[in-house]
Amino acid sequence: MKKILVLHTKYRNLGGEDIAVSNEIDLLRKHYDVEVLFFTNSLFSIFKNSRKLLNKKIVNFNPDIIYIHNLWFAAGLKIFKTFKKIDCQVLIKFHNFRYFCTKTFFLKNHLKKDLVCLACGMKQKKNMVLNNYYPTSFLKSMYVNYFGVKFFRIISSFNLKILVLTNFHKQFLIDLGIDPKKIFLMHNFLEVSHDYPKVNDSDYLIYAGRISKEKGVEELILSHSKSNLDSIKLKLVGEGPELAYLKKKYDKFNVEFIGPLSNNEVLKLIKNSKAVITATKLYEGQPTLLCEASKYSVPSIFPMSGGIKEFFPENYLLSYEQFNYKDLENKINYLEKQEICHELGKQNFKYIEELLSEDKIISDFENIINYE
Repeated sequence: MKKILVLHTKYRNLGGEDIAVSNEIDLLRKHYDVEVLFFTNSLFSIFKNSRKLLNKKIVNFNPDIIYIHNLWFAAGLKIFKTFKKIDCQVLIKFHNFRYFCTKTFFLKNHLKKDLVCLACGMKQKKNMVLNNYYPTSFLKSMYVNYFGVKFFRIISSFNLKILVLTNFHKQFLIDLGIDPKKIFLMHNFLEVSHDYPKVNDSDYLIYAGRISKEKGVEELILSHSKSNLDSIKLKLVGEGPELAYLKKKYDKFNVEFIGPLSNNEVLKLIKNSKAVITATKLYEGQPTLLCEASKYSVPSIFPMSGGIKEFFPENYLLSYEQFNYKDLENKINYLEKQEICHELGKQNFKYIEELLSEDKIISDFENIINYE
């Protein structure tokens, strides 16, 4: 049985990536001997020697495969020096596009000729020269760019295999000059019941995630308010920089601001909703919220952005043109017809059941680690 050492830096607030990593570890443990090495971004972690911890783990476990998820920042980049000294296959999975947005110190090299970066939401600003990834902190921005520049140089030249969640992301990396032979498609695992779930009629739509401009939450509220679904409430779960502003501005709208919830509480709301909805303005990886909805045969409304559509049947009825909010409003109106909701939910369930099945994920993983 192959031995796999999984490396991951946890986020301060539990998010979709942490959940995906946890689910994948549980799956891999059914088929391989798996050990984990987790890091956290805290003040105390600054004083930890990640390479020393890694070396100790390697000596004790002697892995055949090192499988990396998030390295930012506690895991660090010096660990690649260790990888050069051991006979071990190295995999790294990209759950987002942060590497792209931080691989330069200058804004013009980040945005090129675009007004907005669809990977992070950064906008072109007059007289702005530096790539200020964290708008409120110059020092943090310079540090993340320093990290990003080195990181991109490493993944471009190092002998490793890059795992991505969508074909869109694979082509994105190829366009950046990454060798296509290093890039492999492997979705995040999602456990789906083999029994087709029953669909309950509901009186609310749900968005769960960061309440911010780049997630298009205000546009979501306005599109919902202009739709024909007067009796259907829009529930917004999560927190973020726009939360207080939106609660005050739209307190008389048919919107409920629920705030942050546990993952289990969110899943319960999704399961009993009429539909899940998002108006993200960014590229997304594997949309955890939407995949969870399909798991419960709940339809989703989403923009045709990045690789989101790859997780839904071809010519899916409720996808809309990104930034076309009249189109979004029209797609919301489809939810008036309950039979359409039921049929789309059924199709989504069957599609995601096959796409993210245990057998398929393990088969893909086997093909990747055995590829020469």
